[in-house]
Amino acid sequence: MKSVGFIPLRKGSKGIKGKNKRKILGRPLFSWVLAEAVFSNLDEVIIFSDDEDVLEFVAQEYTWTTKLKAVRRSDKNAGDAASTEAAILEYCEKDNYDFDVFCLLQATSPFTRAIHINECLEQLSRGFDSSLSVVRTKRFIWDETGRAINYDYNDRPRRQDFKGLLVENGAIYCTTKKVLKENENRISGNIATVEMPANSYVEIDSEADWEIAEKLLKSQLISNKGNARITHLFLDVDGVFTDGKVLFSESGELAKSFDMRDGMGLEILRQHGIEVRVMTSENSPLVAARMKKLKIDKVYLGVKDKFGLLQNLMHQENLKSSNLAYVGDDVNDMANMCKVGWSFAPANAMREIKNIADVNLSKASGSGAIREACDFLYKYNKRFNEV
Repeated sequence: MKSVGFIPLRKGSKGIKGKNKRKILGRPLFSWVLAEAVFSNLDEVIIFSDDEDVLEFVAQEYTWTTKLKAVRRSDKNAGDAASTEAAILEYCEKDNYDFDVFCLLQATSPFTRAIHINECLEQLSRGFDSSLSVVRTKRFIWDETGRAINYDYNDRPRRQDFKGLLVENGAIYCTTKKVLKENENRISGNIATVEMPANSYVEIDSEADWEIAEKLLKSQLISNKGNARITHLFLDVDGVFTDGKVLFSESGELAKSFDMRDGMGLEILRQHGIEVRVMTSENSPLVAARMKKLKIDKVYLGVKDKFGLLQNLMHQENLKSSNLAYVGDDVNDMANMCKVGWSFAPANAMREIKNIADVNLSKASGSGAIREACDFLYKYNKRFNEV
């Protein structure tokens, strides 16, 4: 049975301009659910958008997976009045309904995880026609006439005894091809529900919602940190290896300044079993040359979604986040720094990064920050060697 994940994106957005591709915790909003869809049991994932920037980003950034495809959405079905169902049917007809199970995923739900998608898919394998994600609310609901809908106010239940109601969170809708063709709706027939955590009910329609969602995402990642021996150190380049300054001429990049002491620190780490890798958004020949000189073999250049790549490496190599360390300086490092066991910020890093780093280094980037982080990790790992 072929299952397809479908993420519709519109270029226009009234509530928050450019919402779908605006960065939340250093990543475009849509990339949170996109990566989870790739790591789920879905066979194929479709980004359906009228935004050329999004289509180009997807084509260039996710070359590490063969499951993802970017498809152009018509202008007709991308306006303010266009429904999600209209976009669904446009794609289905374009693809000749080449699937058995269709899974609508909303880009505005960054709390969706692969496990939730898999649970919705599992319901269809159990005989249901459709499934959708919900959250449980224990709020007391009233209608406009003053009538209590979900409880007896004369016998107010204790919270721990109150089942509450299930409410759509708008994250996941799965359906079989058969009922989708018959009813032209995201869900129909015999419908199952899959509960997701309460924080997934946050709807991002205003700046206040955005701030709440970002704080919840940050808290969720940080709360899952664990203590373990560090086996891998990931490093950004500009603002970590260097002071962030680059010399340019009319022919392009001329020079970057590196601290030789950092190289010695990395060599000491490698001698004690910590693998060093580099992950940078820039695609710089100078960086490639310097990393070759430092004998760092695994260098990822031109990476815009660093968190997605890190997740993929963890899946492929069975790496645990508690065994990873990361040194970053700017917002595109934020999600990775919240994820790993130990995160470090140079003394001259951006304020947002210093606020979430486990360790704020006393040395600035390009002036011994990496060496200081290496010394910390060497001493930290000695604890595990002595056990």
